[in-house]
Amino acid sequence: MKSPTVTGVSAGFRIVYVDAVGTERQLPLEAAAEVPFELGRPVRSLPSYRGQRNYPGWYWSATVGRHVGYESWVERDHLVALDFDPAVAGVASQPFWLLWDQGGRQPRRHAPDFFVRLADGGVLVLDSRPLERIAERDREAFAATEAACAEVGWRYAVWGEMDGVVVANHRWLSGYRHPRCFDPSVAGRLREVFALPGSLMRGAEMAGDPIRVLPVLFHLMWRHLLVADLSLVLGDRTVVRSANGVWHG
Repeated sequence: MKSPTVTGVSAGFRIVYVDAVGTERQLPLEAAAEVPFELGRPVRSLPSYRGQRNYPGWYWSATVGRHVGYESWVERDHLVALDFDPAVAGVASQPFWLLWDQGGRQPRRHAPDFFVRLADGGVLVLDSRPLERIAERDREAFAATEAACAEVGWRYAVWGEMDGVVVANHRWLSGYRHPRCFDPSVAGRLREVFALPGSLMRGAEMAGDPIRVLPVLFHLMWRHLLVADLSLVLGDRTVVRSANGVWHG
């Protein structure tokens, strides 16, 4: 396979990853398309030190049923958005090292922030970075990653900071993402109530005691079984409606 040119340098791409049982493996780029990176382990640990300016942590993903790491609040916001997106089937953080040659100098490497397996079988490789904080060295790494992804038929993107209202709504709904928030009898009543669009709180009161109903309502919104315009602040008067499609408990 002919190596691409990245920022004027011929790049012999290689991949280093850690599989599901903790074994580090290296392979040529052309073999990467067959690897389920979403099932692997992070290739590096999350940094933690005195005076740290970013905020790493772990997020329990309802999509994959396990914790996924993040290194900043921007990454966390993207991770929650990926978990909320029904087009996403799997996600892993720090999924692999991408190594490439720099014309005789020591090879460079870059670990993308997320590997995303889509429900249709496609792949999105994602880096999270506030756009105003992307330095020249970052641009070189991102360009190399984009070129490598193109070779194996993956999409690549760099996401900046998300809209604050959308982030707040996602974070609120994510508090009800766990299956324990589902109640089939309450869900059935909510489906009937919101067969016609109506305000969130009024619909909750029509379905029963709001203390019992609201966690189920937000869980159904997380699962896209009830829908609303999340570009607007979520509140009592938010217009909610039942989504089309089949309901599952």
